[in-house]
Amino acid sequence: MTIWEIFFYSLIEGLTEFLPVSSTGHLIIYSHYLAKENDAFIKSFEVIIQFGAIFSVLVVYWKTFLSSLQFYKNLFVAFLPAAVIGFLMRNLVNEWLGSILIVAWSLIIGGVILIASDYMFKTTASNGKSLDKLNYKESLYLGLFQCFALIPGVSRSGATILGGLALKYNKKAAAEFSFFLAVPTIAAATLYKSYKILPTITSDQITTLLIGCVLSFLIAIIAIKTFIKLVSRYGFKHFGIYRIVLGVLILLLVK
Repeated sequence: MTIWEIFFYSLIEGLTEFLPVSSTGHLIIYSHYLAKENDAFIKSFEVIIQFGAIFSVLVVYWKTFLSSLQFYKNLFVAFLPAAVIGFLMRNLVNEWLGSILIVAWSLIIGGVILIASDYMFKTTASNGKSLDKLNYKESLYLGLFQCFALIPGVSRSGATILGGLALKYNKKAAAEFSFFLAVPTIAAATLYKSYKILPTITSDQITTLLIGCVLSFLIAIIAIKTFIKLVSRYGFKHFGIYRIVLGVLILLLVK
């Protein structure tokens, strides 16, 4: 991999992992249209640099992760649906990952829903509940919402945030819980995939992986902090518009 490829893959991962625009969808788009090659190591690189993005949440919200045992109980309940359903559907999901059309339509449909959410949950988004009201039943619902992101292009954070808004949580609470839930969800998926691919990694590739992890970590920190400010002030419609434009552009380019 060239230094530019390392940077762009890390930029996409760090920037889009926690935004409601789908990091998986963007990586598929980049690999499909812009990457010069898509060998086994690039696939491994895409997986392993997710550790950098995960660590960014722990750093930004370290106080929350040291807050209480109840926090971890809610997180575990919310994690279970994706763990179970994701494992059972893993073969089908791998097939979906090869479809740029699925990504395009998921981006468009998700964009429409995000724009609609600003109107549907206008009052709730500003004056809704905070996370200290979260219970096991609602945690399970949020976990089920997250499962929609098994479809490439849907966005794990976007699905979870919409679930939070539907449960009458405010924008900040819904967005932050999507960050928290990313830690066990992405960590489990990444560890599972890493277990299979680590034997294929050579010693000269380790430096490349470390650079990618550090870059995705730094970029993800900026993305998280910026996203909370943007959502609190402007809502989700701009992310929705971006998704629709990108999805339509992909459909126009598909041959």
